[in-house]
Amino acid sequence: MSAELEDVKSEVAAANRVLAYLGLAGGFTAALGHASMRVPSEPNHFFVKGREYELDALAIMEPDDMVLCDTEGFKIGGRQGLTQCSEVKIHACIYKTHPKVQSVVHVHPRYTILMSILTGSLKPMCQEGAELVRQKLPIYPHVKTIQSDAEGMEVANLLGDSRAMLLLGHGAVTTGSSLSEAVMGMANLEEQARMNYLAYCAEGKDYTGLPSKLVDEMFNRPPLYEQPHFKDVLSGRAPRRDGIWNYHKHAASRNK
Repeated sequence: MSAELEDVKSEVAAANRVLAYLGLAGGFTAALGHASMRVPSEPNHFFVKGREYELDALAIMEPDDMVLCDTEGFKIGGRQGLTQCSEVKIHACIYKTHPKVQSVVHVHPRYTILMSILTGSLKPMCQEGAELVRQKLPIYPHVKTIQSDAEGMEVANLLGDSRAMLLLGHGAVTTGSSLSEAVMGMANLEEQARMNYLAYCAEGKDYTGLPSKLVDEMFNRPPLYEQPHFKDVLSGRAPRRDGIWNYHKHAASRNK
């Protein structure tokens, strides 16, 4: 296997562990969910967590536990005895219809599921993840697992230009231009959902959220590198924040 495939496989395994480390797949949902990443040089192929492990949990995934699939959902690589995840069509259909998406995550976060049923939407409640829920998220109006091509295409088409979507009573899907964007997007989505649920409990169904004009202030502004005190140190580039993602990968590793 090429160095590129080995690297992607390793990153996808780490992403699945991070989902568990962040509390997005634990307890009796320990095996429920999967992160995937498109192979850069082979855009019709992606690595994803599979199923039928002797011990199945996102927290213990290693590179050799990942399976290679194509955008029709067929397994084309991976160790013998493993299958694709049951909902491989979520990943396959999104990759097939959204060429800019490089990573897809699906898990069953508890607060996100609650709010998909209670309100069907999320309001911005804090900085973290506000951009994800700035507009009403698309919602797949079925609790069933996504198994067929028709179901996968319905999810992919509903996603549209959004980076995230809700699955009614089932969970959520986030996408990104990188694994870190998709995984941390899911973490931020669940934090927004948790705060939405607390507000729902405190104030009822018409609970208060951040006003749109205040959320807009976060994004309609000059970039940080244009600020006088950052011009020299950033030299016209966006600040790097990979250290947060790298920390979570380090913390989620069984070998550290």
